[in-house]
Amino acid sequence: MINVWGADHVGTVKRVTSAVKAITEQKGHLDVILCQIVNFMEGGQPVKMSKRAGTFIEIRDVVEKVGKDAFRFMMISRKSDAHLDFDFQKVLEKTRDNPVFYIQYAHARCHSVMRMAKELMPQGDEPSCDSLGLLNDEDELQLIKLLAGWPRQVEIAALAREPHRLCYYLYEIAQQFHMLWNKGKDNALLRFIVPQNPELTKARLLMIQGMAHVIASGLQLFGVTPVEEMRE
Repeated sequence: MINVWGADHVGTVKRVTSAVKAITEQKGHLDVILCQIVNFMEGGQPVKMSKRAGTFIEIRDVVEKVGKDAFRFMMISRKSDAHLDFDFQKVLEKTRDNPVFYIQYAHARCHSVMRMAKELMPQGDEPSCDSLGLLNDEDELQLIKLLAGWPRQVEIAALAREPHRLCYYLYEIAQQFHMLWNKGKDNALLRFIVPQNPELTKARLLMIQGMAHVIASGLQLFGVTPVEEMRE
């Protein structure tokens, strides 16, 4: 059994876990994860709350303001024993400093590339794993290595009870993808779609499909909906 408690209940952990063992004749095990306080902020300034004054923020208010997807992601983006500064302004920003947007944007860009490829190469065969041998750019190979580590990342996060590891991982592969996107702007031969070289294009499309699949799988583990289209 796994319970998630606030850090102010640390003194109760030993008593309750001992009680569970006693009433189950040592067969039951309770794993308690303690979470630190969440500090709500607006533009870097703390949002003041007071129990005595009756001023507080409900979860429904936060979800209504930033959306359930952003809320879910941000709440598990830090280690449970670390304080979380939840800045409403930052969560709504469309910049790389907002991990929710940055990762979703990478996923949307992947689908944008695949849609464009269908328009430019409607009769093209489906890419196969054999095509990957054509990729030799250092940053492309780094992205493939990162994607290959996805199953292990999930395993480690689950065993350690640390879902924030997957947040960092998804951000890292999104960062690598955006880097490749920008390289393609500067060098036409490094673009994901190279019409004069259909085989290389197929290889890069396969890499992008893998990228989209990993991001979608990661977000869905958190209960976050991956988007396929975003306006720049």
